[in-house]
Amino acid sequence: MTTSIDCDTCVVRGLACHDCVVTVLLGPPPELTIDDDELRALDVLAGEGLVPPLRLVRPVDGPTVESA
Repeated sequence: MTTSIDCDTCVVRGLACHDCVVTVLLGPPPELTIDDDELRALDVLAGEGLVPPLRLVRPVDGPTVESA
């Protein structure tokens, strides 16, 4: 499995970029794909304080409201 990171769709882009592992290591890319092993490695590095954690926040769809 892979994780697709699209900084353009991150809800906290601009607010949390300075403290996100993606921008610290690569700068803000348009899109990045990392696999589960790489994601776990980043989590370990962040857990030890060597890099900031991934701050990606994906938007969610709200409830659908039917009109009468």
